[in-house]
Amino acid sequence: MPRISIINGPNLNLLGKRQSEFYGHMEFENYLDILKAKYKKVEFLFFQSNREGDIIDRLHAADHNVDGVVLNAGAYTHTSIAIADAIQAVNVPVVEVHISNVYAREAYRHTSYIAPYCKGVIAGFGLMSYQLAIESLLNNV
Repeated sequence: MPRISIINGPNLNLLGKRQSEFYGHMEFENYLDILKAKYKKVEFLFFQSNREGDIIDRLHAADHNVDGVVLNAGAYTHTSIAIADAIQAVNVPVVEVHISNVYAREAYRHTSYIAPYCKGVIAGFGLMSYQLAIESLLNNV
């Protein structure tokens, strides 16, 4: 059974409660239930943290323990060399995801420090961005 880790970064615990024009109205836990129902043969490990070091620790723990990581690093995408280094250090494919189209937003969101070390980047498809990332990982498991 494939194992996929979903790691959400800062402020993503507020999905469904903040900036619905960018992030929609659904809380992530509800969406995770939808993913689990759709992908019954996948074991999902879900983690969310507002702290950079916790995200790095979770990426390290994923190494050799899961088949892939779906990472929405939130604002750390645009600021964290440490998370980029962690992705580069592990031997597991990581897909960067964003719910909103970061390229249609503020200019500082157009730069990703983590993208060069990820298998790919999916942005702008709402919560479906996670599903697209999962599909990309399952096609290589």
